[in-house]
Amino acid sequence: MGVDLTLIVPPRWGSQPLEIRESELYRIRVLPCLLTGYTHFHFYPVRIGPIDADVVYLEEEPWSLVTHQFVRLCVKARKPVIFTTWQTISKTYPPPFSYFERYTFAHAGAAIAGNKEAVELLRTRGFTKPVSIIPYGVYPEVFFRRESSLLRSKLGLGDSFVIGYVGRVIAAKGIADLIQAFAVLPQQCRLLIVGDGDFRGEGERLAGGLGVHSRIHWVPQIPSLEVPDYLSAMDALVLPSRTTAGWKEQFGRVLIEAMACETPPVGSISGEIPNVIGDAGLVFPEGDVKGLAAQLLRLVQNPGLVTELGKRGRARVLEFFTQRRMAEQVLKLCRRVLAAEAEIEDRETAQMGRAR
Repeated sequence: MGVDLTLIVPPRWGSQPLEIRESELYRIRVLPCLLTGYTHFHFYPVRIGPIDADVVYLEEEPWSLVTHQFVRLCVKARKPVIFTTWQTISKTYPPPFSYFERYTFAHAGAAIAGNKEAVELLRTRGFTKPVSIIPYGVYPEVFFRRESSLLRSKLGLGDSFVIGYVGRVIAAKGIADLIQAFAVLPQQCRLLIVGDGDFRGEGERLAGGLGVHSRIHWVPQIPSLEVPDYLSAMDALVLPSRTTAGWKEQFGRVLIEAMACETPPVGSISGEIPNVIGDAGLVFPEGDVKGLAAQLLRLVQNPGLVTELGKRGRARVLEFFTQRRMAEQVLKLCRRVLAAEAEIEDRETAQMGRAR
C-alpha cells in the first residue's frame, strides 16, 4: 500500500503483557504508560518526540486522556489526526473529559466509527467532519478452522457438542443466562467458558445449584494467538450480552473470530451483535433464557445447520471483516483527510498572495 507505519503501544495492558514487540511490516515503539488497564484514563508520561507522520490515527475515544495528549501534539506539529469511537449510548462526561472531547472535535480532521449508532451519536454531539464506519477485522490466515481433537481431549470434552464463550466473565455479558440455558440442554452437551472476571464465582455457584457444574469447563484467560484453537474446539460460540444503563455491545470481536473459524455464533440482540452475525448465525432477545436454549437446541439437533452456518460465517468474514479490508478503509480516510488539508493550505496560500 506504500505506507510507512509506526505503532505506539504500552508494554502491557493491565496484567497482560504485549505479545508482539517487533514486526517486519511496521515499526513498534513501546513506551512507558501509566494507568494501563483503565480504558480512556491511561497516558504516556514520557516525551513522545516530534510528530513527523503525515497523519496520526488514534484507536481511542475522543474524550480520553491519551487522545487529548496526542491531539495536542498534532496541533502543535500542524499534523492532521483521526480518532475512533465505538460509543452507542449518550453520556455526559465530567470535566476535564468534556473539554477533551470538545478539543478533539475542534481539531480532528475526521473520525472512524465502529457502527452506525456511533455515527449518529457523534453527529448529535456536534462533530460535523467526515466519519467512516470501519468495523474490526481479523487475519483469516490466523483465524481458521483447525484440527481440535487433541485440545478437546486435553480439556475432557471428548465427542460432546461443545458450546463456548470467550471473553470477560462479567454479569453484563449474560453469563448467567448462558448457564441457565445450558442447564436444559441434552447431557451430551458441554459448556466451555474461556476468560476471567468477577462473575466466575457466582457463575460456578449457579452451575452447582442447577446440577451442571461437572459439565462446565472453565479456562482462564489465554493468549490471543491460542484463541483460534479454542474456537475450533467449539461447535457453537455464544455471546449473550445484556444491555445496561451505561453499556451495550458495541461490536463483539469474538463473533468474527468464531465465524472465521467456521464456528457458528449465537448472540443476543444487544447493540451491534445482530448486524455482525448477519445470516451466519442465530440470535435471540437479550435476557431470554428459553429463547437462547431453543436456538442452541436447533444446532445440537441439526449438524447440517452447524456446518452451513460455519461456511456462511467464513465467507462473511472474508467479505466484510478482514484486517486488510479495515486497513484499506483507514488508508482511504487518511488520504481524504490529507487531501482536505492540502486544499486548506492552497487556499491560505492564495489568500496570502492576494493580500500582497
